[in-house]
Parts: sequence; structure tokens; C-alpha cells
Amino acid sequence: MSVELSPSQALGLWHQVALQQVRAEAHDLTLRQTAILLHIYLMPPPHTVRGLAATLGVSKPVITRALDSMGAMGLVDRERDTQDRRNVIIKRTVKGALYLEKLGDLIIEEGHKLPR
Repeated sequence: MSVELSPSQALGLWHQVALQQVRAEAHDLTLRQTAILLHIYLMPPPHTVRGLAATLGVSKPVITRALDSMGAMGLVDRERDTQDRRNVIIKRTVKGALYLEKLGDLIIEEGHKLPR
């Protein structure tokens, strides 16, 4: 299914979703954290710090800081790769999946409010 939006409508939708996220007192993720979380949940695993850094074009410490914050919120978990102890595997959590499901529902809800 394809959705046709003007640039103004697309930005308006993004604006409304962001406002609802702030008002809901949910986790206040940065754009980088949101991109990382979406990648972890929408792309097939395994996910590593090294792989995420390459995908996003940022350094490993940048990914580590984002994962520290999201881990404290319970949205992701990390563990050492048992076969290569240098790698850190990022794991999905139920809380992270529910967070993104609610975000998806919010985007749909706000999209339905757009003028046709």
C-alpha cells in the first residue's frame, strides 16, 4: 500500500507524532536512538555494536552511549558473543517491542487525522 503525502503533510505527521510522544511521558528517545531501535527491531538479527556503527556511519562509542541509555530504559539488552568475545550482540526486549508497537499505532492514528 502506498501513501501519498506532500512534504508539508509528512512534516506535519512527524510533528504530531513527536508532540504526542512528548506529551505521553514515554521514553524520550533522540533521533539517533530511535533510528538504532528501529533498525534492531525491523532488520533481521544478529546486531552488533560494530555493525550498527557501520550502518549509521558513526563511531562505536556513539552506539555504545545510545545503547547504554536504551538499555537503562529496558528497550534493548546486550551480551557478549560467545563465539567471538570481541563482539557485543544487541538483543531485543519485550519492552522495546511494545514501545515500537505503540509508536507504530500512534503514527497510524495521527496519519488518519491528516486531511484527505
